[in-house]
Amino acid sequence: MSEDLEATIRKYALQNAVLYSGKANPKAVQGKVLAESPELRSRVKDVLPLIASIVDEVNALAPEVQHKQLEGIDSSMLKREKTERRVGLPELPGMERGKVVMRFAPGPSGPLHLGHTRVAILNDVYCRNYDGKFINRIEDTNPDKIDPNAYDMIPEDLEWLGVKVHQTVVQSDRFDIYYDIARQLIDMGKAYVCTCPAEVWRALKEKGQPCPHHDEDIATTMDKFEKMLAGDYEEEKAIFVVKTDLKHPNPAIRDFVGLRIIKSTPHPLKGDKYCLYPMMNFSVAIDDHFLGLTHVLRGKDHLNNTQRQAYLFDYFGWKVPHYTHYGLVSVPDAVLKTSTVGKGIKTGEYSGWDDVRLGTVRALAKRGFRPEAIRNYWVDCGIKETDVEFSWDNIYAYNKAIVDKTANRYFFVWDPVPLQICGVNELHSRAPRHPDHPELGNREFQLNSPIIIHVVEKDLNAAMEAGKVRLKDLGNVEFRSGKALYQGNDLSVLKEGYRIIHWVPDNCTPATVMMPTGERKEGFVETMPADEEGKVVQFERFGFVKVEKVAPKMLAYFTH
Repeated sequence: MSEDLEATIRKYALQNAVLYSGKANPKAVQGKVLAESPELRSRVKDVLPLIASIVDEVNALAPEVQHKQLEGIDSSMLKREKTERRVGLPELPGMERGKVVMRFAPGPSGPLHLGHTRVAILNDVYCRNYDGKFINRIEDTNPDKIDPNAYDMIPEDLEWLGVKVHQTVVQSDRFDIYYDIARQLIDMGKAYVCTCPAEVWRALKEKGQPCPHHDEDIATTMDKFEKMLAGDYEEEKAIFVVKTDLKHPNPAIRDFVGLRIIKSTPHPLKGDKYCLYPMMNFSVAIDDHFLGLTHVLRGKDHLNNTQRQAYLFDYFGWKVPHYTHYGLVSVPDAVLKTSTVGKGIKTGEYSGWDDVRLGTVRALAKRGFRPEAIRNYWVDCGIKETDVEFSWDNIYAYNKAIVDKTANRYFFVWDPVPLQICGVNELHSRAPRHPDHPELGNREFQLNSPIIIHVVEKDLNAAMEAGKVRLKDLGNVEFRSGKALYQGNDLSVLKEGYRIIHWVPDNCTPATVMMPTGERKEGFVETMPADEEGKVVQFERFGFVKVEKVAPKMLAYFTH
């Protein structure tokens, strides 16, 4: 690595340390370095160890030394950049305390994923702020896309997220309501039953022309509707259509299907009781009215749906909820589609809905994310109309701000190789279990001759090439004739360019860390107490992990 690169890393490490109580964050430093030198992104894996080493060196300096060194490099970097930050969500029109009713409307195709959390949390925040009512409405009107387990998994995920549900509604319990509204529409002359081939009906609609059934008399239409209910028509042989405006400039707004026939797939809850299923625009508009919705948050991909549903509100004179359409969110590097995940679980590609490679709420919980971090992320994102890309780096920062306060520190050595330290008969290591909580005590190790430790193979190779290294919380070593010779425990050697690496004693615990990429990191970890199971800890110079079990072989899931 070049001296210029080391100087750049040191500059940003010093700045981050000075601005944040003497402790630089490697990820923050990484972001600054890559922003200044984007050409490094292609070899970021080679740069990360250098960043970690320099950050360790900087963090070992006294705050006044950090300040003085940064001042000598660039005094302007001593000042924090001022940024405006709006806290909380904007008030929506017509919100009255105690009268707000909002809903979260997932389809039960599987458990919730990261994309669902946005609207669930934003609705919950508004309902809490205005003493409102949060309705969890399970939209199970397509039996082809239902996982029966989702009826339980969705409420469980909402509970984990901290969402307070006041009422749960299942649409398949409300079919008779939809049928009653359909009859009323027929009586009003605002609906018809079409038995044309689907492609014929669509072609006529595209041209703005009515199909032959559009203007059939009420009695004929009602008779055909009752036959649909009775199962006299086969699938795709008849549809119930809501009239809108065939001359509307947007073909998508013209007459839309309200109910369709499904016989091939029994409903998981209702079996074969019903064969006439409502389409989304039909059931949603009806439920939004009868459930008393005052405000609806939805993506801007629903703009056409909002216009279609407006016809039903107009025909019946219903009060229209206030709609807020926000920009779409894309989540990179995450598998979200429930059909894809479901197939993967069946084939054994994924271990379950909580496989840490997935973007489900369950996977995030298993990795050690806190629901407060997800909530804070979405509240700060707000409900802007512009599309956004989910930032993993940002959610990591939100989560770190929470877990860092309680995560005990340990050493984990992956790809381990043994290293014998010569020139000393015994060594004692002492390090705080948590740097901010001295009351938690220390991690202490007594090493006796022959002193054998384990280090990361890559670290050892770099150390031998440099000829010297500092073993964190243990001592300094120089390499001569292939041997590691102990050189005392003086921290001043850091000024001489000693890099810091971590280690574990010879009598440590085998360990596996499952990464979200699917990779397994194998190595050794300090022996940990049993009460760390289920908790997030920090493996220094590696990251945060959630501990599944501590013995006989430790298993953990990488958080970030």
